[in-house]
Amino acid sequence: MGNASLAGQTADFLSSCADTLPQSPSLVGLDGFVDTILHVVATRESAESYTRMGSMAEFGRRIGAAAGLSANFEMVPQMVKLGGNGPIMANALGAYGSPVTYVGNLGAPNIHAVFADFAARAEVISLAEPGYTDAIEFDDGKLMFGKHLSLREVNWETLLGHVPLERLVKLFNDSSLIALVNWTMLTGMTRIFEELLGKVMPLVTGGRWIFFDLADPAKRTREDIARAVDLIARFQKHAKVILGLNLQEGRQIGEVLGFAPCEETHEAVAAHAAKIRAKLGVETVVIHPVSFAAAADATGSAAVQGPFVEKPVITTGAGDHFNAGFCVGRMLGAPLDVSLQIGVGTSGFYVRTAKSPTVGDTVGFLRTL
Repeated sequence: MGNASLAGQTADFLSSCADTLPQSPSLVGLDGFVDTILHVVATRESAESYTRMGSMAEFGRRIGAAAGLSANFEMVPQMVKLGGNGPIMANALGAYGSPVTYVGNLGAPNIHAVFADFAARAEVISLAEPGYTDAIEFDDGKLMFGKHLSLREVNWETLLGHVPLERLVKLFNDSSLIALVNWTMLTGMTRIFEELLGKVMPLVTGGRWIFFDLADPAKRTREDIARAVDLIARFQKHAKVILGLNLQEGRQIGEVLGFAPCEETHEAVAAHAAKIRAKLGVETVVIHPVSFAAAADATGSAAVQGPFVEKPVITTGAGDHFNAGFCVGRMLGAPLDVSLQIGVGTSGFYVRTAKSPTVGDTVGFLRTL
């Protein structure tokens, strides 16, 4: 099916069944960041006017030229916004109409002001102070500089201190979708997976979706990654597991599982997703490079081209919006290609507007493709 006809079919599907989303609650966690989106100045013409560095390569050349010397870079803030894989994904799910419960580090003792609007629309349980990220955006990618000290407080003991076991089991049972994201930065997450498997998941009735995003595990050891992936696979006994990966993450997980790196083509990435899925025995594996997305489930595999834009308004959070849209498709019972189209449509709208789309926004956007 061509992209245009799939986009139209997806718009029809989404508009016809989205009224079920208010009866499809989501439970998301466990990180939380305050994101400052920055541009780096290439040349400044006046106090009000400057030319931004458009590429990461240009920034890299400037840094390389300063080796052994020193350099001064001017950063211009574009916005300060809620950040972290979890809050961004949860915000997008809420915009679609799914009632959201969020557990993560959004501020202590009070919720940080950047999360105030989100907290007004969702039930939030804050475990600790947020982390902070400076995201320098270019036309061809972004560099994210994080301050993660508070993330060590996101651990099993702190979680139980705020959400006793009985309530945690109820939250899991009351949710159509559970999303546990940013394993890489949350060093207590592996233990949380272990405890959930031992104490919560055996009490959770089947049929719900559970989504995992490791979030750029390159800085974690091969042994840590293998342990996390093994634990994720074990959740399949109790729920329908979705493992979400970007292309680099897909290659990293493939390498841990013994697969060669895949080429960046629709067919190769779809096949790679299918191999990872078969090895782990989970319900769905989805991989989203920048320009398209591919996935595999029990019905087979599929790949869908994304709606490219040369000058995005924002790129930080695009993957989290894709994940939210894809999970919405899965919750609604959409076929694999339609779920992928909702995912790329959600991220496509977001990078053009810096806004999490409603159902109407995505339907309208898909009809323009």
